[in-house]
Amino acid sequence: MKECVLYDRKCTGCGECDLCDLDKNKRCDNCGKCIETSAESRAIKIDDVIVDL
Repeated sequence: MKECVLYDRKCTGCGECDLCDLDKNKRCDNCGKCIETSAESRAIKIDDVIVDL
């Protein structure tokens, strides 16, 4: 079983990790509006890549 990306536990399949950070009633569609950017910094740190086969 895979690990939960939000909490220190095994994944329960709750779907909370798929929710939009700005609107908890919406599923994330990767629009990027939640990512704050400024003139001196435009970067995203990727700490894991999840591949569903």
